[in-house]
Amino acid sequence: MIAIAHFIAVTFYLGAAAVAALPFARRVRAPVAWVVASLLVGLVAHGTALAVLTSREGAASLTGLGPALSFAGLVLAISLVIVETLAHEVSLALVAAPLAALATMAGNLTGLRPFLEPQGMRAVWLAMHIVLSFIGIAAYATAAAAGLMYLVARRELKSAKFGAVFRFFPPLDTLDKVNHVSSIAGFLGLTLGLALAGVYSVAYNKMVLPQIIWGMGAWVGISALALGRLLRGWQAKRAAWMSTLTFASVLALYIVFRVVSLNRGQFL
Repeated sequence: MIAIAHFIAVTFYLGAAAVAALPFARRVRAPVAWVVASLLVGLVAHGTALAVLTSREGAASLTGLGPALSFAGLVLAISLVIVETLAHEVSLALVAAPLAALATMAGNLTGLRPFLEPQGMRAVWLAMHIVLSFIGIAAYATAAAAGLMYLVARRELKSAKFGAVFRFFPPLDTLDKVNHVSSIAGFLGLTLGLALAGVYSVAYNKMVLPQIIWGMGAWVGISALALGRLLRGWQAKRAAWMSTLTFASVLALYIVFRVVSLNRGQFL
């Protein structure tokens, strides 16, 4: 059942991206309702799969590599639904929906098995750290996607071509606002998640160097973005470049750590 539910979720996430691409193929209005509906169907299937997994494995079910990747896809899809609904735009789904599908598929193919088996409050503590951290990472990914789209749309506007990108991408102000709000949400989520991880590591003497380096690297990137906007008044273009480049660096660092990691069943 869990594998089938994941397959359904991936199918509808990719379906949302395909529907969002329709305005580029022909002149139709942005199908916001259809994109959101497709994402919601995927979310129901995805959430059901992870709920069954948690019921079977307990609060520590997200500690494995597969469950963690799957949960990352779920949170990213939730963030996408919120943004698309509030902004009444679908173009962000072109980037974020395939990312959610990729993470979900990778989690399912890797194997949905927990890596650790803590009990009681220790398991709850660890689960809270994972949930908050992935909320922060999903918001960071949303900020990066909005930043990348801002740069593409701005280049299209400056070139005066006024093609499909100009017609169907959200206004630059909307993309900038999504980048701004998402960067703050990512900063808050990662800060709380890493704080819980730090206290957990000290309390239970469990420190994993790659996790610390990667987590701090992600936190530095999102902190620079959020605080740069809030305290230094970074303008849209600079924030867009910062979010895109730093998130790409965080992904690259994760891939490097995964390649050299000896803990094959753990997220890091």
